Formats: sequence, C-alpha cells, structure tokens
Amino acid sequence: MEIEITATASMVVNFAPATTMEEILQNVQTILATPVYSVPLDRAIGVNAELLDLPMPVSQARLAAEIVQALQKFEPRVEVTKVFFTCDALSGRLQPTVRLRLKE
Repeated sequence: MEIEITATASMVVNFAPATTMEEILQNVQTILATPVYSVPLDRAIGVNAELLDLPMPVSQARLAAEIVQALQKFEPRVEVTKVFFTCDALSGRLQPTVRLRLKE
C-alpha cells in the first residue's frame, strides 16, 4: 500500500498517536515541514530550505534528493517511491508531495 503525504506548514501535532501508522505519517509530515538547523537539539532534522532559492528545476531535483535522504535517515520505517512537486511560478511556491510505503 502506498501513501501520499504533502508538506504543509501548519499541522496539528498528536503527542500520543493511536497507531504506529499515525506516528510514522506524522513523523514524515514533520520532517517535510521542518527546515534544517531549526530544531535545537538536533540541527540535522528536516530539509534544507536554502534549496528553495535556486531556479525551480534545480530546486526540485535537489529537494527531491534531500527529502529522500532525510526520510531514510530520520524515518527508516518508510521507503520513498516518488517525490513530485506542485509549483506556482508566479508566487515561487514549491510544495513537495511524497509517495511512500511502509517497510516490513
């Protein structure tokens, strides 16, 4: 079973997820929405936001690689099968969506 998660800046954190699946999905969402260097006790968590200043095609390629590496490192219970983006060239907004499956 594959699941798609889109990065959003606003999310509600559940400190006591009812299931392992809910915990994993929340972790993935948190990793996608967190800029690197912004977590005080572990500056490596998240995705490098400086990549957003690059031209859109370059930014997409580098962000996709960065997202895969971050999820492999910080949420090893998932396998990324695809990363794609919703782009708005006028506003410069680039929103990643990750398709993943749980590892067994």
